[in-house]
Amino acid sequence: MGKPFFHILGVQQVKIVQDAFLRRTEELDRRLGVGRSFDMVGRSLTIGGRRARLWVVNGYADDAVLERAVAGWLAIRDLAGVNTAEAFAARYVTVSDAAAEQDMAKAVTAVLAGKTLLVIDGLSGGVLMDAKQFPLRGIEEPDTSKVLRGSHDGFVESIMKNAALLRRRIRDPRLTLEGLEVGGRSHTNVALCYLEDKADPELLRQLREKLLHMQINSIAMSQESIAEAIAPAQWWNPFPKTRYTERPDVATASVMEGDVVLMIDNTPSVMLFPCTIFRFAEEINDYYFPPLVGSYLQIVRMIVLLLTLFVTPLWYLLVKDPAGLHESLHFLLIEDEYYVPLILQLLLVELIIDVLKLASLNTPDALSNSFSMLGALILGDFAVQARWLVPEVLVYMAFVAIANYAQHSYEMGYAVKLCRMALLILIYFFDWWGFIGGIIGVVALIASTRPLVGKGYLYPLIPFNGRDLRSLLHRRPISRDNT
Repeated sequence: MGKPFFHILGVQQVKIVQDAFLRRTEELDRRLGVGRSFDMVGRSLTIGGRRARLWVVNGYADDAVLERAVAGWLAIRDLAGVNTAEAFAARYVTVSDAAAEQDMAKAVTAVLAGKTLLVIDGLSGGVLMDAKQFPLRGIEEPDTSKVLRGSHDGFVESIMKNAALLRRRIRDPRLTLEGLEVGGRSHTNVALCYLEDKADPELLRQLREKLLHMQINSIAMSQESIAEAIAPAQWWNPFPKTRYTERPDVATASVMEGDVVLMIDNTPSVMLFPCTIFRFAEEINDYYFPPLVGSYLQIVRMIVLLLTLFVTPLWYLLVKDPAGLHESLHFLLIEDEYYVPLILQLLLVELIIDVLKLASLNTPDALSNSFSMLGALILGDFAVQARWLVPEVLVYMAFVAIANYAQHSYEMGYAVKLCRMALLILIYFFDWWGFIGGIIGVVALIASTRPLVGKGYLYPLIPFNGRDLRSLLHRRPISRDNT
């Protein structure tokens, strides 16, 4: 705990109180960096005949609100009967979110988070006021989660704005937004969002304890920093242990189903708990179409996910030994000559696809589409003419690259990609035995994945819950949904 601002002494010791005021304001100036940081403002005032000082970060300040507040304080003639910061806030502070604070360390953190601090000579404590405005972008729809129908808004980098987007959709008094502070240096605000009567208390307890006992100084990478800080020690396991979304409607649906949403300040992505592998088959577009169409889209997505994992390893396994291939499958064989082994061709194209993705991310928007198409055409055409690659490799890898975008989770897409490359290498060394061993290894990897919190990565299959499993495997009519 930090030091209290003031200890009110007797009237005969006014000089001591005044000296204490100077010491406290100088200490606050030092801690907040007044004079050291150009954006930290410390202004001295006279309120009711008493000395006062105000601190605020210039980039956060809502000038209109603070100007009205300061004008009202300067008009005060006497503070008789006001002996504490609580009394001053109750009588003279009109900002809706205002409270007294006795702990200096908490007051400093609050100022750095955007609040305004006012300290008055002779009053115990200080007054913290939420008179800030963050520089924000619009709540436009996320680029990676678009819908044909439905809302076209998205979360932004302000946790307060994101909370408002959630409140707008769930006007239930049992909706709880539990605020926490994590990060030893960054003091980042996070919020657990859940319905009090539907969320699993044990899951909440586990998640709350993990967040409060994180050994991390800064949440520099926002949700990824938190995920890595509380994740089990499984760095070698590529499968994602949590889900993310930037859509308020997805977060709303998860909360209504009893899940817990973790909001993090400074990022538009929220984390959804618990996480199971079956939840990655769900996508928001399924629920903006009729139940039959939604179930069809879920089935297509699961089939495509399996194809992206097995299509190139299985093709390579079949054409690796042409003599043993059944006559009905001869259309899979490669007719052209090639000089680079097939295994190197497949792995090389996997690498080239990622290179094109990274290049597109760093290319200006005006050039990104043309650059991607130009790079793919030139590299593909030249590689075929030079006989580095065969057309069949490009066709199958093009299908895999396109099919990856049917999976809305980048983390799951790259987990499948790494498993696919491991299967190719195992087939190269051990043929059919490598393929079978690779499948067993992938299944074992999925089964051994430990989510951040929850009943297990394979729930509701293991442990088995028939009702929850049915609800995941097909799109239910909303009117019959008991949520």
